[in-house]
Amino acid sequence: MTHTDVGEAVVEATPAEVFAALVDEAARTAWLPPAGMTGRFDWFDARPGGGYRMTLTYDDETTRGKSGGGTDVVEVRFLDLDAPHRLVEQAEFVSDDPDLAGTMTLTWSLEPVEEGTRVVITATDVPDGIFSEDHAAAFGSTLGNLREHLARG
Repeated sequence: MTHTDVGEAVVEATPAEVFAALVDEAARTAWLPPAGMTGRFDWFDARPGGGYRMTLTYDDETTRGKSGGGTDVVEVRFLDLDAPHRLVEQAEFVSDDPDLAGTMTLTWSLEPVEEGTRVVITATDVPDGIFSEDHAAAFGSTLGNLREHLARG
């Protein structure tokens, strides 16, 4: 059985600036990994039908990752890039764990607000091996990183 998780933050930037950070490889490398992790792309192609493969490595070498060792490897396909309002991607973790199997859909919605842009991440069909509490913490960290990245301009 799968579930849905949601993360949300207001970022002091325009929707166009936020969207640009969503589809830029260097920007995503800087802000996407949550606290306690670093990331690198094996490839990145920001267009509908494109996607990326990212390896996230835990800073704590004793942490077991979803893909074994201290890593989470995720393969993503971009389904829709509706600049500057919405980005939809499908993600699958590379893992032998059946609780992590399946395709999760992430929808990034960008809405202008007085303070900048409300960014909402909605993850649907989240595999049971990804606990909502962990997802909420990762979303919060990632959105905080995005906010800081855009503030540095």
